[in-house]
Amino acid sequence: MTDAAVAEAPGVWSIRVPFPDNPLGYTLVYALETTAEGPVLIDAGWDDPVSLAALERGLEAIGTSVSAVHAVLVTHHHPDHHGLAGRIRELSGCRIALHAADAKVVELVRTAERGPWTKRYQTLLELCGAPAEAVASAGAAMPQGAKPAEPDLLIEDGALMDVPGRAVRAIWTPGHSPGHTCFHLEDTGELLTGDHVLPGITPVVTVYDDHVAGTSDPLGDFLASLRKVSALPTTRALPAHRAPFDDVAGRAAEIAAHHDRRLAQIEEQLAGGPKTLWSIAEHMEWNKGWERLDTFARHLALGEAGSHLRHLAITGRVRLSSTEPIEFSVM
Repeated sequence: MTDAAVAEAPGVWSIRVPFPDNPLGYTLVYALETTAEGPVLIDAGWDDPVSLAALERGLEAIGTSVSAVHAVLVTHHHPDHHGLAGRIRELSGCRIALHAADAKVVELVRTAERGPWTKRYQTLLELCGAPAEAVASAGAAMPQGAKPAEPDLLIEDGALMDVPGRAVRAIWTPGHSPGHTCFHLEDTGELLTGDHVLPGITPVVTVYDDHVAGTSDPLGDFLASLRKVSALPTTRALPAHRAPFDDVAGRAAEIAAHHDRRLAQIEEQLAGGPKTLWSIAEHMEWNKGWERLDTFARHLALGEAGSHLRHLAITGRVRLSSTEPIEFSVM
């Protein structure tokens, strides 16, 4: 064990890669020893020189380097996981693997332009019943930074990944993102959970598509994914944030119970009559409190409220009663 890299299992090390200006602080990138000349990484970290330097120090501590990386298996498209993958590929010639559903999101992000994106989001906020000042500041909700790297390989659920000398199986766990993937080390039992199952915090589950016309059920997907990983023969969870922990099924049950409480709280709100999506979101429980959330955090909160309302509607507990503005009511 060193400060730069921590041995988590036989041939598996965690490296804290800084996540600048974010309360999470860092992403845990995992390096898997292989029978090839270099390691396979699970996630890459945020695209920043400080992050790259920390990754390099961690790999040097275990006798390898960024330039030797064989492949990067990305759990999902979010920039604190996928962001540095392109730079690692430039330095090593490695291949980047990502689930097809998230590869589609990457393509959308690569082609998005700030002006049209902001206009669409402002229209959504107006439909949600947002106040004028929130509509005016909509541009701040668009993530900044370099365009994400396109993957070389598309991950399929249940596939054995190209990790020479190891049995690493992809477990598709949609919810936090449409293509979120965990990786099960079948030879030793650890589950690399990405953001799907985290200790002490719950991942954001937001809508994948249009708030009005969309038909996906991200929260339903997420809850099914929790059940899916709970059934795996795992010995330990290696998450992308906080620290490794035991009892994947126990933690998954706690997270599912959290969402059950959220669903019940929304139903309680709607018992008093129809409400706009914005009004529902601002009266939900948030760690900081709604008033202290910045523009981007409110963007995520609105999406999370939307995913819970979508799930309630799909399961017949509430209905979309108006689209201009977007309002929900109990059945």
